[in-house]
Amino acid sequence: MKFGYGTNGFGNHRLPEALRVIAELGYDGVALTLDTNHLDPFEADLAGRTKVVGAELQRLGLGVVIETGARYLLDPWRKHSPTLMDDDPALRLEYLRQAVRVGADLGAQAVSFWAGIGSAERWDRLVDGTGRIVEFAAERGVTLGFEPEPGMLVNDIADWRRLYEDLGRPANFGITLDIGHCRCLEPLPVAECVTAVAEHLVNVQIDDMRRGTHEHLEFGTGEIEFPPVLAALEASYGGLVAVELPRHSHAAPTIAAQSLDFLRNALKEAGDRA
Repeated sequence: MKFGYGTNGFGNHRLPEALRVIAELGYDGVALTLDTNHLDPFEADLAGRTKVVGAELQRLGLGVVIETGARYLLDPWRKHSPTLMDDDPALRLEYLRQAVRVGADLGAQAVSFWAGIGSAERWDRLVDGTGRIVEFAAERGVTLGFEPEPGMLVNDIADWRRLYEDLGRPANFGITLDIGHCRCLEPLPVAECVTAVAEHLVNVQIDDMRRGTHEHLEFGTGEIEFPPVLAALEASYGGLVAVELPRHSHAAPTIAAQSLDFLRNALKEAGDRA
């Protein structure tokens, strides 16, 4: 199993430093959130800067997925705005196109994104915006992972399935599954969520969580039993399983080290149970 760590949990590190720490801890890859301090997609010479990052990833032996959950990159006042739900989603669409370009240049496993908060009446707007990115990515050979996010218009796996159908089941459109979200709100046990979407799974984020509360927690402080989850992933998924702790940058190296130890021990326990 390949474990990665999200750069959004290294917000106080410059990107080259974050990559080095993650690699030296023993991770296999990174979930790279394009953000102000981490390969800003709106600064000059994106292609040139991406080439430098790609060379560093290769030198360190790190795989990569691209994440697009930057909080204030697009608007310094409103977190995550604009989204695909806004009246004018143009800046969000350009952000996603830039992410696809970076993903193509880095040979990323997937480019991940989500819907945004909006009413059901805006579903057609979501389908239209997502469809544009699907087409743009398909032209560049990039796989997309769409993440159900608690509280957003695509809130759970059932909503993802509806969107997938309404888009016409595109070949390059998969699901990003956050393991914590499964505990937060899905009706199935967490390990069964993995099995349920296995054929569409292109990106995995992992963290602990409690039922009914959307808060990314360090491993062992929530309610998830991880050995069955890792066993389900090992049986059906070969990509990065990236730790998603975006509010833990204050102690990033320590928490990243503890997280990897926890996951390796849980994986060993899964093997011992088999």
